[in-house]
Amino acid sequence: MGLSAYGSRRMRRPYGASCGPVRRVVRVGSHHLNITPPGSRCPGESGEPRIGIVYTDKLRALLGPPRRPEEPIEERHKDLAASMQLVYEEALFRLLNYVRDRTGHRDLCLAGGCAMNSVANGKIYENTPFRRLYVQSAAGDAGGAIGAAMEVWQRRSGGRRLFSMEHAYWGLEYSAARIAELLSSRAAQLAEQGCQWRSEPDESALLEETAAALDRGEVVGWFQGRMEWGPRALGNRSILGDPRRADMKDILNLKIKRRESFRPFAPSILRESVSEWFETDDDVPFMLQVYRIRPDKRPLVPAVTHVNGTGRLQTVTGAQNPRYHKLIEVFYRRTGVPMVLNTSFNENEPVVCALEEALECFLRTRMDLLVLGDHLVRRGSGT
Repeated sequence: MGLSAYGSRRMRRPYGASCGPVRRVVRVGSHHLNITPPGSRCPGESGEPRIGIVYTDKLRALLGPPRRPEEPIEERHKDLAASMQLVYEEALFRLLNYVRDRTGHRDLCLAGGCAMNSVANGKIYENTPFRRLYVQSAAGDAGGAIGAAMEVWQRRSGGRRLFSMEHAYWGLEYSAARIAELLSSRAAQLAEQGCQWRSEPDESALLEETAAALDRGEVVGWFQGRMEWGPRALGNRSILGDPRRADMKDILNLKIKRRESFRPFAPSILRESVSEWFETDDDVPFMLQVYRIRPDKRPLVPAVTHVNGTGRLQTVTGAQNPRYHKLIEVFYRRTGVPMVLNTSFNENEPVVCALEEALECFLRTRMDLLVLGDHLVRRGSGT
């Protein structure tokens, strides 16, 4: 999705004598995939499962040789990403318009792995008659757990609607006492690495200090409340930064992420400010839609503006996440920008879940500040 913005769409030419390579693999309409069966699974050296080659030499001849992780990204890779994204969108919109014609509904709920394509989700209003969209936070395979539970609940309740999933905070949480216990037990290690920690029970003071750190361009680990359900960090297991800094993307990749340069970072924005900053005014609580940032606002938030002028936003309300909403409000008062850069709290690993994982990630990276509930851990100068 991120790479597609950098490529042309020459690989998706129409059917016929000059049919593009992508259209020979994905045939929109019948949704036929002209591919071979999956290869076998086998454990790698570290024990993790790996999938064998799932294509033949014909696909290699059609699209070019496979790229190894350490090899540079070439124009053909960008073109392939752009072409695949566009062909997927054509298939999706064709299907959605068919569903709309059959049902007459204007409200749409999406699930499944394809519902994680936030770029396509952000174009649904432009390409279909649907006017309200809901994509739950774990729309991929993990979302089957929610679907199964809701199915049983609906049957037992006689079909009455008893629940609306308006937030994703259903995971583990830790008490202030547990956080203090961990930090006390690691006091020697923290001191050795030049880190200081303290409790700040005054929420206003905690938020002011965190917003001030962001305003100074520091990288903040933000570990609060219950973990999010799904693949997106939504303000409880997040790393935060200043969206105004053009170099913040490089800072994050240097200090922590080390990920591909084409992958954009996301803005968490106050829900009440969306219409002022984005061309589409919509609820996006789970960061699963990409919308265009208004042209006059793009220079103000370069760290979260993708090369094509879009942003994969998360809208934040006080009802969904009170503390995160307050933090963004404090940053807004300081800077005039009602959003913060939000990326997942991890370093080439799954998003941190346990308290110990958050502290370990902080200590082995170059994060400046870690906020664990009401506790602040600050890295000293020169470490």
